[in-house]
Amino acid sequence: MKKILYSLCVVALAATTACSDFLDVTSPSEVDADFVFSNSTTARAALDGAYETWRDCAQNQVFGDGWFYALDVAGSDIERHPEAFTNQPGRHWPETFYQNGTYTKDYGLTLYDKNDQNGAYNRLFNVIGKANVVITNMENAANFEEIMAQTEPSGVSQIYGEAIAMRATAYRELIKYFGDVPYSDTFGEPAGDIASRDSIYEVCIADLRRVEPLMYRSGQIPGFTGTKNYFSRTYVQGLIGRMCLEAAGYQTRRNDVKPVDIDGNPISITKMGNENNNATYGRRDDWKDFYQIAKTYYEALLSDSGAAEFLTVDPRAAEGKRQYGNPYQYFFQQMHMSDAIYATESIYEYPMQIGGGNDARPYSFGRPSSGDGKGTKNYPCKDYGQGRINPAYYYGIFDPNDMRRDVSVTVTGSTGAGQEKLISFAMGSKADAGGLSFNKWDENRQETPWWQAQRKSGVNGPYMRMSEIYLSYAEVCSELGDAATAKQYLKLVRERSFPAGKANTDAFIASCANLTEAIIEERGFEFAGEGDRRWTLIRSGLLPKMIKRIKDLTKDMMDGLERDGYYQFANGNVISSYIYTKPVDGKAVHGFRLTTQCPADMQDDPVLFPGWRGQHDDWTKFGCAATENPNLAIKGLFAPVSESEKAALLADGYSEVAWGAQLISVRDEYDKYLFYDYDYVSAPIYLVPFTPNVLIAGGLTNGYGFKNE
Repeated sequence: MKKILYSLCVVALAATTACSDFLDVTSPSEVDADFVFSNSTTARAALDGAYETWRDCAQNQVFGDGWFYALDVAGSDIERHPEAFTNQPGRHWPETFYQNGTYTKDYGLTLYDKNDQNGAYNRLFNVIGKANVVITNMENAANFEEIMAQTEPSGVSQIYGEAIAMRATAYRELIKYFGDVPYSDTFGEPAGDIASRDSIYEVCIADLRRVEPLMYRSGQIPGFTGTKNYFSRTYVQGLIGRMCLEAAGYQTRRNDVKPVDIDGNPISITKMGNENNNATYGRRDDWKDFYQIAKTYYEALLSDSGAAEFLTVDPRAAEGKRQYGNPYQYFFQQMHMSDAIYATESIYEYPMQIGGGNDARPYSFGRPSSGDGKGTKNYPCKDYGQGRINPAYYYGIFDPNDMRRDVSVTVTGSTGAGQEKLISFAMGSKADAGGLSFNKWDENRQETPWWQAQRKSGVNGPYMRMSEIYLSYAEVCSELGDAATAKQYLKLVRERSFPAGKANTDAFIASCANLTEAIIEERGFEFAGEGDRRWTLIRSGLLPKMIKRIKDLTKDMMDGLERDGYYQFANGNVISSYIYTKPVDGKAVHGFRLTTQCPADMQDDPVLFPGWRGQHDDWTKFGCAATENPNLAIKGLFAPVSESEKAALLADGYSEVAWGAQLISVRDEYDKYLFYDYDYVSAPIYLVPFTPNVLIAGGLTNGYGFKNE
């Protein structure tokens, strides 16, 4: 089952990764593979170490902290960073494509890729090495061919499939951040020089297709019924589709690595825009072949998705005045439940334990808190809030009727002492500053939050869920000419997040350049604040267009605020120089402090609108001192306040707060530095460099203008 990738040369994998061991077991030559993999119990034990390595890497490098933290959650037309551009060059240079490629040679190492074993590159190859131990042992076992000849899954074939999926997942992440990388598929044999990413995609997709029939669906793996923290047949089907869309998509390729397929044949690439730093942005000409493969496996997944279910109805019943009716919101509420609960729509979540360490959700990607976790400000503890939202996107592009908006974006955070506070547009972090914030994860929403210390919320990483499958399937159907099916699945995703009759899907499609672009735009609303947008725009070729749109809209907003004191967007929303706030007690007014979906007829209620905010209903039971007015009433957020209304609000105890006026005071941070100097036609340098230890140990070179020492 070995694969040969052309353009490889001999360099030891151990040297490439600078890791001497890939598992806490002896090498294959010292282990009786027939014994280890003779039953699913011993085989599962061998794979568990690999899963822990992947979970740690996912959380700390590619879906939690690390480059995901620095780039994906802070570098798109939707998402941005909270701190001053000049304060965080290690994040902001790569986030803005190194100012159109100008600063790649000057770019230094940061904490996201130190010159040691803890960077994303080495840790992803560590995952690959541990997966290869399992794969190689199983392929060398006497009964391997018998296992592969089965027509139904077994415990051992499931484990083999999981190891293949783990290796493919790690390579998918490597390509996303580094582009072309070495490839290895056999433990104990050397990896090689840099290989064409196209051949790596093809090998991984072929491997996944080979094992897919021999795996169990989501929630049905023997011994793990109901759990979603193992790679399943459902996940593999989704991963095939995900990797096919990326293999077929636009990417920036270094010109000194020639693109070849699985057999070493040259691949023709159609370029977009101008070369930049000896690199080209383009896609392979046979891209539709990959979309056809994706379509096949998405349809297989949709025909039987196991325990993963796309919800169109919110199952929660109203609790007095507390209303729900938002199935999209329900997914994120499930993410806040106990360690034993997996969200209904999830296909795969990597597990985090409450009270465990370094949980990026909600610390990095959730609703901010100015708590400290050290004294009285533990309610909730500090949540930094690395991911923020571009204000022009929030105000001008999100449909006001879209129930995903308030789930995705918040204007308030927590003091850490059980009180809600308005987040300033000034540069900074926590709930003190940084602007509009992500809102999908919030320790206020946990029934039993880990209030003793930060980064211990225990919220899992939702790595794949059903709405991605629906929108990706819609995309491939659209691109392959099946507009009717594409619209059907687009509508399923869009219309569940709008009040009846308000989605206006046909009008929405008409407002976009074409159906495919409408699907990509819808994906932005569905995954706003989750770090999906940057890579989706890169692979879809829409990156230049969407960056120009948000930059133009931001400039118009800023100009209007400076000129008139307000700016009205095409969707009717108005951002004003000043808004009005007042501390109140939501429990006294409505019977609760933590709000949910704001009812359509209550949008003039300053406590309930915007929704999905407030505070935990009773922080006092965890030791927080009682607070008199923990909620924040807000007026004037989306509509201007007249002089008579202003007078009445001030008389009622409201305070006038700088809003758009404050945004203007830091205009350069939101306007000038937004994709600073990107010219819309140069190949975007979105990748990151190999570190010196990788260059030396692997005999590799950097591309994209990065230095080689």
